Amino acid sequence: MKKLIAGITLALSLGSFAFAQEPAKAPTGAAGAPAVAAPATAPAAPAATAPAPAAPLAKAAAPAEKKSELKANPYVTIPIFLIIIGVTMCVVVWSAKKTKSAADFYTAGGGITGTQNGWAIAGDYMSAASFLGISGMISLYGYDGFMYSVGWLVAYITVLLIVAEPCRNAGKFTLGDILSFRTEPKPVRAVCALSVVAVSTFYLTAQMVGAGKLMQLLLGIPYKTAIIGVGILMVGYVVFGGMTATTWVQIIKAGLLMSGAGVLSVLVGIKSGMSPLQFFTDIATNPNIAEHVQKVVLKDPVAVAGFDYGQRFLEPGLFLKNPLDQISLGMALVLGTAGMPHILMRFFTVPTAQAARKSVIVAMFIIGTFYILTTLLGFGAAIHLSPQGIQKVDKGGNMAAMMLAQKMGGDISPFLGDLLLAFLCAVAFATILAVVSGLVLAASAAIAHDIYVNVIKDGHADQHEQVMAARITSLCVGAAGILIGIAAEKQNVAHLVALAFAVASSGNLPVVVMSLFWKKFNTAGVIAGLVTGTVISIVLVMVSPNMTYPKKVAADAQKVVATLEKKQAGGTILSEKETKELAKARTDYETNKDGTSIIGLDKPLIDLKNPGIISIPIGFLAAILGCLAFPSRRSEEMFDEIYVRQNTGIGIAKAVDH
Repeated sequence: MKKLIAGITLALSLGSFAFAQEPAKAPTGAAGAPAVAAPATAPAAPAATAPAPAAPLAKAAAPAEKKSELKANPYVTIPIFLIIIGVTMCVVVWSAKKTKSAADFYTAGGGITGTQNGWAIAGDYMSAASFLGISGMISLYGYDGFMYSVGWLVAYITVLLIVAEPCRNAGKFTLGDILSFRTEPKPVRAVCALSVVAVSTFYLTAQMVGAGKLMQLLLGIPYKTAIIGVGILMVGYVVFGGMTATTWVQIIKAGLLMSGAGVLSVLVGIKSGMSPLQFFTDIATNPNIAEHVQKVVLKDPVAVAGFDYGQRFLEPGLFLKNPLDQISLGMALVLGTAGMPHILMRFFTVPTAQAARKSVIVAMFIIGTFYILTTLLGFGAAIHLSPQGIQKVDKGGNMAAMMLAQKMGGDISPFLGDLLLAFLCAVAFATILAVVSGLVLAASAAIAHDIYVNVIKDGHADQHEQVMAARITSLCVGAAGILIGIAAEKQNVAHLVALAFAVASSGNLPVVVMSLFWKKFNTAGVIAGLVTGTVISIVLVMVSPNMTYPKKVAADAQKVVATLEKKQAGGTILSEKETKELAKARTDYETNKDGTSIIGLDKPLIDLKNPGIISIPIGFLAAILGCLAFPSRRSEEMFDEIYVRQNTGIGIAKAVDH
């Protein structure tokens, strides 16, 4: 009952999330200068990955200070939230009764079916950033926003072909189990745990900050209340229910997300007579979209004669302009997903390798369908709300799907508009809980199972002790997540998402792949690859455009000051809004003119927002060199055993017919 009351408290702190991202800043293109980047790198462009949905939050933070034009009806929203919280709490109580051993806590006893795990993977992967951030990006930048979403689906091809079945057969609970099979267990588990905790912390912090910011934007809930509420529920799910509760929360969330997106997409389709041709014609001929492309995106003060700005919205290059950056982000997403610890953990929950493969295929189908729906929502929002109207509420576009729900439902009846908005708010809330629960579980497993049980206790811990260690660790990780989320309230956390995928792709993936497939790979290779990949990723992100550079902020503010002062000097009286902008720009200039970035730089040393194209090859090279410099006969001799196990499941699961 106490847990339910704590959950009800959170219902007042509606959670929706989009990663800290600033899409509104990125595109500044010359008039009529079509960017050729996207078509040239079709598979990579979509990969603008997590960093992409990473940016809306930073943008969302500022508008949160002004009154939003989007307001959910609490009399409709709160009951829906209470229902979702009540259902998930029942799942926790049910799961707690089944969680008796370490295997139950970490992997649900391996009793999740392939279909269930596929839905859970989709629920773990489809964040509110995808739902809110990508649909918003499409509503503001058209085709390029769609290219972002494709990358999330492409990433799972790597997971399916390379890691799903071998990891299921060769591992037990964590990434450390896979890497320590034919290496020196203690140093490998210790270093691996640090990498897993780093990735999980980066990702978790972005999630928590995003939750708080969007709660403020939607309902005016205090930031700290939102963070604490989300934290209480996520800790409750993991500590008491373990992987079983986390899995079912993710399944419920995936079902809600697909239902909400599906209903809204049908309403959008009805407006165009369910005709794809008419739908895209509506986009290309919409005057608001044409004006937005001309004045906001391409910065043309006067329309270029004969240039079709509406059609330009359906062509690549409005947001993704740098081909190298697209490829780099694509590499980070496609390879980073296969190295994300909370995704890898999901393959230990199924009984056979065949079920592991099936779960990836099911997840790909669900995720692919979902991103088709977000495309409809993004373009639908552009048509029926206008990019200008969306940016009045949130400059990053994060509220486009929410506004569209209220608009589409409101066209039928005001109550239905409030109901759809409330439902999508609840879906975003469930999304946060599902994703952060998976991250907390991955981090706590690394600390409790790898560090405490296998390093400190040398593997000598009974089941009760292991479960207690896991629960205590989960509680500590969750509490740390709450504190970090509160402390990072005013920070731009875009770089944290870039860090998570950069470390996963540059540190985790190289050592996993080579541990499974290279006979000579050994302890030195694992440690060299993990340490080098992690460190180089962090260093490169810290000198990238993801960080805040005060002198650039000051330069941008000075441009605003110069423009408005020139207008004033010409005898024009500034509006109230312009007066506030001038005052803010002057303050920003004085505050930032002599500042430097967190590591003392005036400007970025590299232009890549995600350094994958640099850090991934370095991670692989470091692992190879470390392995060759310190060869190990024992590791080579044990390769045959892990090769047989990863291909047949012998010793872990029943052999699967191939």
